[in-house]
Amino acid sequence: MGAAVPERVCWAVDTLDVRPGDRMLEIGCGPGLAAKLICERLVDGRMLAIDRSPIQIERARRRNEGCVASGRLSLEAIELAALATGEARFDKVFAINVNVFWLGPATKELAAVRRALAPGGGLFLFYEPPRAERARQAVERVTAHLRAEGFTEPVVLAPKRTLVCCVSSLRL
Repeated sequence: MGAAVPERVCWAVDTLDVRPGDRMLEIGCGPGLAAKLICERLVDGRMLAIDRSPIQIERARRRNEGCVASGRLSLEAIELAALATGEARFDKVFAINVNVFWLGPATKELAAVRRALAPGGGLFLFYEPPRAERARQAVERVTAHLRAEGFTEPVVLAPKRTLVCCVSSLRL
């Protein structure tokens, strides 16, 4: 449980600028590294972390037992396209190295994000491809998919040539 936190995860959490009362949704949480860092910053906020792998959800649960017990963190093994949040809305929805947003049109997945985002909320898609060329491709494809699915033109953050984030919101 004491695994080192990769630079991309630390940068992502810092970029999210987590506020104590934020409502957060992480797509593809893996073993819960970002969830741990985010929950440390939440006071009365809440986080839902999802992953399609029950094994990863169990790892995230073990890593974040205290956060789950406190009610700050909920975990669910589910595909994003199948996510139903009911009336719950999130201030910030994010994913780190989740390829569905740049490999395919992600129509169903982005529809789920649209339903989950609170008015004025932000979508943050982080990538760390091995080469700068792949980072450019990811940004181009993500941008095209977001435009096509009713999101604003993304702001691209790139502190390194192979570390990028596309930040978008719902088009009004």
